[in-house]
Formats: sequence, structure tokens, C-alpha cells
Amino acid sequence: MGLVDFDPGALTARLRLERPVESPDGQGGATVGFETVADLWARIEPLTADVEEVAAAGRVIVSHHVWLRFRADVAAGMRLVKGMRRFAIESVRDPDETGRYLVCRCREDGR
Repeated sequence: MGLVDFDPGALTARLRLERPVESPDGQGGATVGFETVADLWARIEPLTADVEEVAAAGRVIVSHHVWLRFRADVAAGMRLVKGMRRFAIESVRDPDETGRYLVCRCREDGR
């Protein structure tokens, strides 16, 4: 979908934006959890589905473009959540450099 024909009314998926937070694990390391940054509206566009071999079992990896209204605080390493679905943000770009929208390339495991 090109930005010229992008309809903001297509932002129909309610997602939670989360950022990673490290907590000490008591053994000199850290565990990574996530905390909520914001709830927002988005459009989810599936791109590809691949089967990845992990420990002799197949796992489906689906990539998506997720469109959001522009936010300066969205970065790779964060994630978007919709119910039980988790979308790891791999990259973020402003598709026409106008500060109106962001397109996040995301990876969803296990679908």
C-alpha cells in the first residue's frame, strides 16, 4: 500500500506499545521484561510466512508491516501486543518523511 492511498480510517487494530526493561536476576545478570508505553491504533499488514526449523520442530514466523500515527519514541527492540499476539519491532521508518505515520517491520512468532 502506498502512502498516497493510505486511509487513516484503516488504523483499526488496537495495540499496546511496550519497551524492554532489564531487571537484576540476583546472580549478576539481568532478565528482560516489558513495560507498557502506550495504547494506540494501528493497521497490520501480513507480508511473509516462513517455517523455521528449531530443535527438530517447525515454527512459523510471520512478518508484518504495522502502520501507526507518528511517535518519536518508537524504536527497534520494542514490541506491539494484541491480545496473545506479540509483534517484535525490527525496524521503524517514516515512509514519506512528513512525520505523519510510521511503518514498523515486525516479526510475529508462532502463528
